[in-house]
Amino acid sequence: MKPKAIIFDVDGTIANSERWGHLPACNEAFKMLGLPIEWDWPSFKKMLIIPGNANRLRHELNSMNKFSASDIDAYIDAFVPMKKELYITKYLPHVKLRKGIEDFIKFIIDSHIKLAVVSTSYESQINELFNSKLADVKEYFEPILGKESGIKTGHEGMLYEKCLVKLGLDGHDCLAIEDSSTGLRAAARAHIPTVVFYNEYTENEDFSKAVLVAPSVTSIDINKIIHGDYSKA
Repeated sequence: MKPKAIIFDVDGTIANSERWGHLPACNEAFKMLGLPIEWDWPSFKKMLIIPGNANRLRHELNSMNKFSASDIDAYIDAFVPMKKELYITKYLPHVKLRKGIEDFIKFIIDSHIKLAVVSTSYESQINELFNSKLADVKEYFEPILGKESGIKTGHEGMLYEKCLVKLGLDGHDCLAIEDSSTGLRAAARAHIPTVVFYNEYTENEDFSKAVLVAPSVTSIDINKIIHGDYSKA
C-alpha cells in the first residue's frame, strides 16, 4: 500500500551531520568551556546510543568523578546554546547530504506523498540544515518535530505519535526512514513501518523489525518503496 506520509529522521539519515557537524561543534564548545575533553570519531560513535550531545556530555562528566551535580548542570546549561550556535554558524556548511537523499525527497514530492521530520536534534538545527542544504523542498516538510517538541527515543518516546496526530494519520498509513536501531524502535512503538538506511556507525545494529534494510537509498528501487513494495525493493 502506498504510504500517505513519509517521516524522516535527520542526523545520519538525511545528512552525515554527526561526524562533520555535531562532533567538531562539541569539541570546540568543550575548549571554550575549559573542559579537558576532546572526542575523536571512534569514541563519539560509541556514544551515539546515548540520545543527544548534552546527555553524552553529562555521561562523560559523571564518569570523570571530579564534578559536583551542580557543576555538571552548569556546564550543560552553558554547553547547549554554545554548541548549537557553533554547529549552525561554523560547521553546518561542511555537512553533506547522504547520497541520493535529495532525489528521493523530490520523488516523494512528485508522488504527492506528505513529508515530515521526527528527530532528536533541536528544531533550530534541523531548520538551518534544510535552509542550507534543502531549501527548495523544505516547505513540503510539515511537521518538523525535534527536541523542543518532545522525546523521540527511550521507553517514554512519544514524538512519532505526536507526528501522527499532526498528520491526521495512523501509523500503518505512513513510512519512517531511519538509520539506527534506536530510531527504528521509536517508530515501531508508533506502529509505523520503517525502512533503514544504515551507515558506518549503525551497520551492525539489530534491524529485524524494519520492513527493509539497505546501505543507502541508491541501493533500492525508490519507485517500489513509494508504492509500499518493501519486500521486493
